[in-house]
Amino acid sequence: YVYKEFGIALERVAYNQYYSNGTYVSKSDLAVGDLVFFSSNSSSVGHVGMYIGDGQFIHASSGSCYCVTISSLSESYYTARYVGAKRVL
Repeated sequence: YVYKEFGIALERVAYNQYYSNGTYVSKSDLAVGDLVFFSSNSSSVGHVGMYIGDGQFIHASSGSCYCVTISSLSESYYTARYVGAKRVL
């Protein structure tokens, strides 16, 4: 939704976003608005969030709350599943 508001069309699923949209950036160079990608049980890239600074990202959680939530990249769950990041803006 956020990217659409800026006139940028993204692929629909995380896997395709990771391999199609934007430029790869290292974790140490993350900037607000970068997309951060994570592996899932069924795919090498199955989840995406948007970096919001201070080591945190916002994403639609499929965990216990099934809601939009803010998480830390340093949480062990996300550290173990981190794949990479892309800069689209």
